Amino acid sequence: MDWLRRRLGWRRLEPFSIYQFKPLPRDGYLVGGALRDALLGRSYADIDWIVPDPEAAARRAADTVGGSVFALDETRGHWRVVTNDGSGVVRDYAPLEGPVETNLWRRDYTVNALAATLDGTLIDPTGGERDLRAGRLRMTQRSALSEDTLRPLRGVRLRAQLGFRLEPATRAAIVAEARAQQRGERERPAWERVSEELNKLLNTPDAARGIADLTELGLSAVYLPELMPLRGVPQGGLHHLDVFDHSVEALRQLLLGFPDATLGLRWATLFHDVGKPATRTYDSERGRYTFYGHDKLGGEITAKVLRRLCQPGERVRHASRLVRYHMLPLPNTHREVRRFVYKRYDLLPDLLSLMLADREAARGPRASTAAREVYRAAVSRVLEFMKASPPRKPLLDGREVMAVLGTGPGPHIGAALAFLREAEAVDDIHNRAEAVEAVRHYAKQQGWLDEASDEDEEGSSPQDE
Repeated sequence: MDWLRRRLGWRRLEPFSIYQFKPLPRDGYLVGGALRDALLGRSYADIDWIVPDPEAAARRAADTVGGSVFALDETRGHWRVVTNDGSGVVRDYAPLEGPVETNLWRRDYTVNALAATLDGTLIDPTGGERDLRAGRLRMTQRSALSEDTLRPLRGVRLRAQLGFRLEPATRAAIVAEARAQQRGERERPAWERVSEELNKLLNTPDAARGIADLTELGLSAVYLPELMPLRGVPQGGLHHLDVFDHSVEALRQLLLGFPDATLGLRWATLFHDVGKPATRTYDSERGRYTFYGHDKLGGEITAKVLRRLCQPGERVRHASRLVRYHMLPLPNTHREVRRFVYKRYDLLPDLLSLMLADREAARGPRASTAAREVYRAAVSRVLEFMKASPPRKPLLDGREVMAVLGTGPGPHIGAALAFLREAEAVDDIHNRAEAVEAVRHYAKQQGWLDEASDEDEEGSSPQDE
């Protein structure tokens, strides 16, 4: 029996502690990404088990760790346990059907087709450990990539996440599957699943290389077709790359300078110039192409893409507005800085990070080291002001403005408050008395107060109410 197990890829793991994955289920096997990452010395958060009775194993684990248990897929018998301790660890339990080696051969890539017994024995029928050592991503078998149409996309994500190279036959199979999906010969996976993989890809340190791979292998045409018109569109001026390569380089620059960038900022950086192909116009007087309005159109396209990908509403809103305003000129004077921060406070500092990444990715004939230094200095002025001047409590609130104007609620109160907030932000008013005078003057200009009512109000203030 020992010789048969060795031939099937069983061997003792030394040193290796299966207890790092506790609680251990009865008669179960640890499989997939957590085992792979542990062997690579990487952290992991998702622990996968195959067991004879997934529901029972999940409920016992939930009782042990104090987590929540629910059916992930009742039809297939998949159960999940989510811990409530804030660690983010997720434990999944799937049914063990037939020999464990058969289960592993049905998986996507050899580095995911590893299993460990409860005594720490490694089961590796597909040669996954050898591929781990070689830094190679290889499919278990050709049919693996067509049985689940998300797997080609997962391969690109794994390559970016692990820094592995794609084995040639696997690369060719991914290209073939991408073409089949684009032609409608394969059913495309649900957008929610696509979105999860793309988010994971963008969250890797090598996300820029991953997006380039996605496009080279034909998968961008399937899932992110809006990127395809960017290829081959020259820009000139500040730029040395076409629009697509510049977008990828901007993402790379973002992650070099801001490795903790949020997912919304990463999406915005990738799509910040997506409106350029449709707005490209030749300016004969200047002798170059222009892209007027690409920021506005790009914001609309970004929102459309992220909604299709079922991204959270706040991420859609934030990313699309970052794209919409990434062409704003940076302020120079102190007053301009204050106004800039007031107008776009909810987008900061992400907007500055995107603008800086965009400029760092532009090394064309009109770009220079000196100009980039000037740009960085302008960004720094805004950041320094934000740090030194946290938001203050407004001098007047809505109730107090109504008292000053002697009116009830309505759209005019919101307009008056917006006027006051901007006046405070740019340092035009400094105290309550000046705020009262300013809002009265504003109301007169808008025709909300006549001269008589203005005289009647003279001398009153919110403190008198």
